[in-house]
Amino acid sequence: MICPKCKHEDTRVLDSRDTNEKRETRRRRECSKCNFRFTTFERVEHTNFMIIKKDQTREPYDRQKLESGIWKACEKRPVTLEQITNMLDQLEEKWSNLGREVHSKILGEDTLNALKKIDEVAYIRFASVYRDFKDIETFKKELKKL
Repeated sequence: MICPKCKHEDTRVLDSRDTNEKRETRRRRECSKCNFRFTTFERVEHTNFMIIKKDQTREPYDRQKLESGIWKACEKRPVTLEQITNMLDQLEEKWSNLGREVHSKILGEDTLNALKKIDEVAYIRFASVYRDFKDIETFKKELKKL
């Protein structure tokens, strides 16, 4: 592992422990050159699947793209990084078990259902973009469902 401070290639592990319900390993490391200490996380990658979009085109799943949209919906809401990370980890595990290709509709609906459990305002914000709300009546209908 390369030191993020001095870019030296020799670091050693000081401590390792399982986190996130044993889905990740947290490692505390130290650079052998500058003695800078830093933390890394190791987890199994579940994200090697393709997304089938509405127009039937395919693109690789991109966690950062989805996470960015979720954070826009959660802006100025009492939502933690841990909540979103856990939500995405669980969803990715589910999606990767569905096969090499997953329809975007499944991703969108699963994300909406998970967001609803975390924050209803973030859910409505995400839904308004995902479902392409055209007017206030669409918002009202969705709010009534809550």
